[in-house]
Amino acid sequence: QVQLVESGGGLVQAGGSMRLSCGASRRIGTGNVMGWYRQVPGKELELAATITTGGSTKYDDSVKGRFTISRDIAKNTVYLQMNDLKPEDTAIYYCYINAPWGRAWGQGAQVTVSS
Repeated sequence: QVQLVESGGGLVQAGGSMRLSCGASRRIGTGNVMGWYRQVPGKELELAATITTGGSTKYDDSVKGRFTISRDIAKNTVYLQMNDLKPEDTAIYYCYINAPWGRAWGQGAQVTVSS
């Protein structure tokens, strides 16, 4: 079973930037989709961005133009660059992978944006 470990969360002021990283515990190969979900306490999990091994990306409208998802297949890592952060981006961000062999989730990284 693959384990995903996130890093890079923390506190940032509105308008600032932050990068999240998520590394897999073993080679995950190709033919999969990696992405980031986020959840505000009391609200449903929300998809922020996804990326295929071919590099195709999708974004939720709320983050489009501000967030960029990327991945390094050789390092089995996916990144989320977040710019122009807003207080409403405050959430726990979860990394995930959807592969032919199954799915896995990270433990979550808290991102707090102060106004």
